[in-house]
Amino acid sequence: FEQLLLAVRKQDAPEINAAVRRYERLVAESPVAQIHLTKTSLESWLNGFNPTAIGIMLYLLAFVLGLCSMATKGSSARNLTYGILLGVFVIHTLTLLARMYISGRAPVTNLYSSAVFIGWACVLFCLILERIHRLGVANLVAAMIGVITMAVARSLDKVDTMHVLAAVLDTQFWLSTHVVIITAGYAVTYLAGFFGAVALVHSMWTGRKSQDADSRQRGQQLQTQMYRMAYFSVCFGILFSFVGTVLGGLWADDSWGRFWGWDPKENGALMIVLWNAVVLHARWDKLVGVRGFSILALIGNIITSWSWFGTNLLGIGLHEYGFNKSVAVALVITVTVHLLFIALALFMTSSRQQAVSE
Repeated sequence: FEQLLLAVRKQDAPEINAAVRRYERLVAESPVAQIHLTKTSLESWLNGFNPTAIGIMLYLLAFVLGLCSMATKGSSARNLTYGILLGVFVIHTLTLLARMYISGRAPVTNLYSSAVFIGWACVLFCLILERIHRLGVANLVAAMIGVITMAVARSLDKVDTMHVLAAVLDTQFWLSTHVVIITAGYAVTYLAGFFGAVALVHSMWTGRKSQDADSRQRGQQLQTQMYRMAYFSVCFGILFSFVGTVLGGLWADDSWGRFWGWDPKENGALMIVLWNAVVLHARWDKLVGVRGFSILALIGNIITSWSWFGTNLLGIGLHEYGFNKSVAVALVITVTVHLLFIALALFMTSSRQQAVSE
């Protein structure tokens, strides 16, 4: 190529032609990386489409309608909410598939894609649960988690959300198994916590006013259904978290020569497994009722948030991404809000139980 430029500068036509032929032979012998114009065009369109912003708006609309359906107890509003969630779930799914096609990778490769995937998995589970129970609660939870995860993804969308992976992460098998499964464990553990939060809000709200026997019975039935959905989520949470953690150990052994090294990220994954086990044993041994189970499930949100983001901020270990002040502040706010909500729920529901006993 340099010879071609020199020939052009000298305006030597024969030398220019010879240099071009040499350059063509060189390119034929060592072709440049293939450029996928279809993928490039799709990525450009996807960035312009801005699915996270659209997802936030549609999930927020579904949340408002979900509140209305819970307040009016009407099937029309509930069905409309379900339809909107189904529509935005299709957009969510197509976005995931588009990212997989463009990057040629599994759906989860970084923190941004993990937020998108967690939201997608939670909405999928909620759509299934709503189809079974038809209470409107799963609609509400799906919308809440959809808004939050899309907002988290949007906050992480700084420069490039499909950057080149580090060498240790450049493996299709482990990205498709360990990373996807452990992230699914995050998702359903969060799901249990949100069902617990809704159950606590319902308990606090119904405790503010006197009710007749029929209303009280309907409220107890709703509490039982939310309790079952939270229990279902915890069961899947411990399954995915345990399998994902074991697969992570196998990946660590394959990459670093040891199965377990007490790395902060490994400890965070283990904490989720152990906490879900605590929640289940507390339920099986009848140590807690609906309220206690809901609170324990909500604490699982704190542990999952720590494992998801907190362990990356310590600046130590093989999974650290460097300290990020904004993420640290968001994590502190998340933990504080959860603890304050738990304290409020304990106070209000304890007062109610005391009043009932008197």
